Amino acid sequence: MAIYREEIFGPVLVIVRSESLEEAIALINANRYANGAALFTRSGYAARHFQQHVEVGMVGINVPIPVPMAFYSFGGWRNSLFGDLHVHGMDGVRFYTRGKAVTTRWPDDGSAAPGFHLPTLG
Repeated sequence: MAIYREEIFGPVLVIVRSESLEEAIALINANRYANGAALFTRSGYAARHFQQHVEVGMVGINVPIPVPMAFYSFGGWRNSLFGDLHVHGMDGVRFYTRGKAVTTRWPDDGSAAPGFHLPTLG
């Protein structure tokens, strides 16, 4: 079906039934997109197996749309991801900021007068 083969965004929920958990995981992992997938189950084993073996960026267990809170990254894997990072969460912070590593050593006890002054124009 076209809606499963193409990645669309909008108020659409696609439901695909399978004969087994392994068949469902294989179907999802074979798709060229990997934004998210959800599993509805009463089995803790099935839930853990699904979340560990499905290859998508967002996993939902008994929730129809596996979109996390805003702080966490939104987005998938493979062709569902543009660039190297996701939009929200720490990936967003890393994208919009520049990190700096500082290594210092203070051999004196801090009792010396500071030698800092502002430059003057002149």
